Amino acid sequence: MKKYLSIMSAGILASCGGSNEKATTSQNPLLQKSDLQYQAPRFDLIKDEHFKPAFDQGLKTHDAEIEKIANNTEAPTFANTILAIETSGEDLNRATIIFGNLTGANTNPTLQKIEEEYAPIFSAHSDKLYLNSKIYQRIKALDLSLLKGEDLRLTEYYLQQFEMAGANLDDAAKEKVKKINEELATLSTQYTNKLLVARKNATVYYDNANELDGLSAGDIDAAKAKATEEGKAGKYAIGIINTTQQPPLMTMKNRAAREKLFTASWTRAEKNDDGDTRSILEKLASLRLQKAQLMGKASFAEWKIQDQMAKTPEAAMGLLAQIAAPAVARAKTEAKDIQALIDAQKGGFALEPWDWDYYAEQVRKAKYDLDESQVRPYFEVKTVLEKGVFFAAEQMYGITFKVRTDLPLYHPDVVAYEVFDKDGSSMAIYYLDFYTRDNKNGGAWMNNFVNQSHYLKQKPVIVNVFNFAKPTGTNPSLISFDDVTTMFHEFGHTLHGLFANQQYVSLSGTAVPRDYVEFPSQINEHAALDPVVLKNYAIHFQTKEVIPQTLIDKIMKATSFNQGYAITELLAAATLDMTWHMATNQSQLKPTLEFEQEALAKYGLLVPQVPTRYHTPYFAHIWGGGYSAGYYAYTWSKTLDYNVYDWFKANGGMTRENCDKFRTHILSVGNSTDLNKAFEDLVGHKMEVAPYLRNAGLQ
Repeated sequence: MKKYLSIMSAGILASCGGSNEKATTSQNPLLQKSDLQYQAPRFDLIKDEHFKPAFDQGLKTHDAEIEKIANNTEAPTFANTILAIETSGEDLNRATIIFGNLTGANTNPTLQKIEEEYAPIFSAHSDKLYLNSKIYQRIKALDLSLLKGEDLRLTEYYLQQFEMAGANLDDAAKEKVKKINEELATLSTQYTNKLLVARKNATVYYDNANELDGLSAGDIDAAKAKATEEGKAGKYAIGIINTTQQPPLMTMKNRAAREKLFTASWTRAEKNDDGDTRSILEKLASLRLQKAQLMGKASFAEWKIQDQMAKTPEAAMGLLAQIAAPAVARAKTEAKDIQALIDAQKGGFALEPWDWDYYAEQVRKAKYDLDESQVRPYFEVKTVLEKGVFFAAEQMYGITFKVRTDLPLYHPDVVAYEVFDKDGSSMAIYYLDFYTRDNKNGGAWMNNFVNQSHYLKQKPVIVNVFNFAKPTGTNPSLISFDDVTTMFHEFGHTLHGLFANQQYVSLSGTAVPRDYVEFPSQINEHAALDPVVLKNYAIHFQTKEVIPQTLIDKIMKATSFNQGYAITELLAAATLDMTWHMATNQSQLKPTLEFEQEALAKYGLLVPQVPTRYHTPYFAHIWGGGYSAGYYAYTWSKTLDYNVYDWFKANGGMTRENCDKFRTHILSVGNSTDLNKAFEDLVGHKMEVAPYLRNAGLQ
């Protein structure tokens, strides 16, 4: 999931400025609440030129609100300090949330230029609040014993945020932190924009269809159409997604063509061109270490993880290590099986990363009689959504969906839905953006356009963004079962946002620690293989026949297949992230490729045939996506997930009754309570590693 950091939660527009300024405000759709249901964005009115004036006015308004809080002569209270902070910056928040999603999902040169211009401005503005000594002292003066419930939780939250930002530093240190924050914001934005260039530049062109032998006719037609669109008629174009391995590698028979695609993916951001990210990420790592040490911490990871479930880098790395050893051992066994197949076929070569998916698929077929080409025809994108994801949500939680054709959209590919709770009441607006575009960031994510808050009388407005191939002509968008799982995963984040039931935005829905936020979405992945759900959505796009039980049995048996590889590549990425951010001395931050090689070797994760899921130069999660010192969160959350999944199985499965308990204890509490306690109240014990190893087939 990708969440954009907004400057502040929703609030009240301060009265300032003359008549011309008011006129400008009234003409700018970003500077007023949308009149659409639940304040859904007015994409029909919002234009690129609205963002800069909205940012400028929003910054000015919020500055005034911050000053008013800081200079209040009344004794500090929850209302005049904490609640005042929480409800400030409404216009700025609205504009930055919409801007963040557009720059991620539908950007253009104008928006990219604005993004780079305002990144340091927003950083400096955030520091005006969180490094404000007067406001910090007001928070510290509050008597926590007089507060309870969400009021107490919100106060503790802001106290921690101010202290993590450096509000308790002396003035000289604060100035250094401010400067570093501005540089970090600028560099992170530059990194993201460079990576978009790198991804586009890495598109692979093939001269003839024979090189693509093994791909479906629809995929080959799509590759031909893409090349033609890009001015290379007669050629075939394969675009790059954000991960190291690329989906076509699973079926491409031509080894040279596979190597060409893999190499383009691996080297995309290290070509000494306008898409090379290395110098930027090295500066980011250095500045993050400087910032952490100004905060009195040994490393950036130590500073960053203090408000997470893990609390310390050592705890995070400890969990990764417990899983890494059996995962690598399994991956090496899998590599031997694949090499044996290559040798049996008289291949005459040693297994390389670009061979893994192709031959692993053959091993899977031999072991489980399961062929990906047999499965894909049953997974058409819209059918998976409506008869799978939505059907499961109705079975598990009673919620239903209705297409809304009257709401404006930010791109023609986007679809809008209204969501209804189990009692029939309307609860949210939900947007879905399925298809890949050159101006869209790679990956998949969930984001809120409007956050739930009882205090502000707001219901959620949510978007899920994916990067699936768009249908061409009569060819539908068919996806792999991994992609199906991604759909259920991202919708799990949506459920977390839909069921939010908090007073305050800062505690609402997915506003939880990074190593907890993936847990609810991972639980929802299990619904994809629920027998009733699977038979409802796995429908052959041509024959309209439901997937046969024999094929379901094969899928179920093969769920532990290739897990050594899958888990090792994930742990390699998480370890890389943590190693970059556990540095305690600048001398430890070596050139990118050298650093990566040494880090993976040190932790036993340098397996030649199993490349890290994200190579450092294009590891967008940690250099541009907010997951710095946090990619371990997927593994931490997955461990929580497997603990809860065992609880589901022990209590009769994902029934309505059990899902209602999950909604009560997990999905609806946001960050309004002690999350360790919420987890333990549900399953009856602390998090254990054994369920992960067992469910992942590593024991």
